[in-house]
Amino acid sequence: MNTDTIHVFLSHGLESGPGGTKIQALKASAETFADVRAHAIDHRSSRDPAVRLAQMQDAIAASGAAPENIILAGSSMGGWVCAQTSEQTPVLGCFLLAPALALPDYPQSSPGILARHVQIIHGWDDDIVPPMPVIELARQQELPVLMLPDGHRLAKSLGRVIGEFRAFLLRAGIKETDTGQK
Repeated sequence: MNTDTIHVFLSHGLESGPGGTKIQALKASAETFADVRAHAIDHRSSRDPAVRLAQMQDAIAASGAAPENIILAGSSMGGWVCAQTSEQTPVLGCFLLAPALALPDYPQSSPGILARHVQIIHGWDDDIVPPMPVIELARQQELPVLMLPDGHRLAKSLGRVIGEFRAFLLRAGIKETDTGQK
């Protein structure tokens, strides 16, 4: 295994799947970078956050990826999975879309997000995960939050989200694939 390989683990939301629009767009974007392996985790077998967290941990263990070479990207419940994973094992990056944080029904709903690079993107009009508790959690942890005029799915902002993800990967030091074109 190439020890320089960056592993991007993608975690979908409760009502979505690994083939969903956002996850597939993030995966396709990640795969344009050099030495990146993207893993879209399939959480559809359980609606339980703790089970999904275990699925993420199993996928990471199976990959053999070192924490310093891991980027976690998740949407909604998948954002909670990524944040919680980073609290247990600090990673290179955590990219969270409308993360299900600070919700009363989730275990450990306000994890300490431990990653060298973090970006949270949330919609002002999110009616599933209220933005203000997420903003407050980010403020407490001094994490960057980008608020967009969009709802929970960030459907109107997909192009912007993918652009932010590419910029995030570059900030994390991941190199773009050299196409040889000038």
